[in-house]
Amino acid sequence: MDPQNFSFLAEFPCRYLMDDPMYISFHILPFSSRNKEKLLNLWAFSTLYFTGIFLNLVVIVGICLNAHLHSPMYVFFCNLSSIDICYTTVTIPNLLYILLSGDDLLSVTQCFSQMDCYMLCASAEVLLLFVMGFDRYVAICHPFSYHQMFQRNKCLLTVVIIWICAFLNSSLLLRSLLTLSFNKVVSIHGGSREFTLIVYVELVLLGFLPFLCNFMSYVCIFRVILHMKSKEGRRKTLSTCLSHLTVMAIYYSVGSVVYLMPFSGHTELLKQILSVFYVIIVPTINPIIYSLRNKEIITACKKLMKIS
Repeated sequence: MDPQNFSFLAEFPCRYLMDDPMYISFHILPFSSRNKEKLLNLWAFSTLYFTGIFLNLVVIVGICLNAHLHSPMYVFFCNLSSIDICYTTVTIPNLLYILLSGDDLLSVTQCFSQMDCYMLCASAEVLLLFVMGFDRYVAICHPFSYHQMFQRNKCLLTVVIIWICAFLNSSLLLRSLLTLSFNKVVSIHGGSREFTLIVYVELVLLGFLPFLCNFMSYVCIFRVILHMKSKEGRRKTLSTCLSHLTVMAIYYSVGSVVYLMPFSGHTELLKQILSVFYVIIVPTINPIIYSLRNKEIITACKKLMKIS
């Protein structure tokens, strides 16, 4: 294996063990070997995981049960919550099992299957955030074209295309991972040249370009907002935009640090903390920042929970 100054695409540090040439096991390095700290981690991760699942399910069910919310924007909200549920479910239950049982070995099939599902969700979320930004751009800057461009069938087709692209992307990354050679016990903090090249291309296509396009669209959006005569209209439009901007800022900033920061002994703990934030906390706060700040979704959720 050719180590590089690039973090391996895994959410938790690991070592691979090869006792038999025909069998490879991945050993997940624990956050702490102390029982008290393991129990604390188990409680914290469980609380965050089930809180995130609950909040995202409330958003999904609330939107699905209210016909007047079956518009493009809310379809995207629903898909974002679905992705966030999958995002955390791919990794956290297995982590909880490891903390509870102490069995921290994963077979190569388990590890690569988890990686594939994780990369699928990550790719889908990046593409969806881009589409949601474009949705806001058209709605604010070209309102008369919005209903024509975001018809229900076109919206559903867009979601299908997002998942197809995400699947193809995760398959490409998985293929490059399968070319890695494993022949000794070593910490995985690097990758092959092919894998590293593919990841850098990924960062440009699924990171920099969507971010640049959204940035340019928001320049246009803020120009429109500044020319609005109604203060209430400016406030409402700005509130919607700020929610999307906040979600994007957290997602891209934390992700960039996790995957671009050169690995060293001094940065290992920081990368672990940010990885946990990226995988657990971000999907949990997304419905709070984005969906649950929307008055119509809040009203739908209250009806669902029989609060009002």
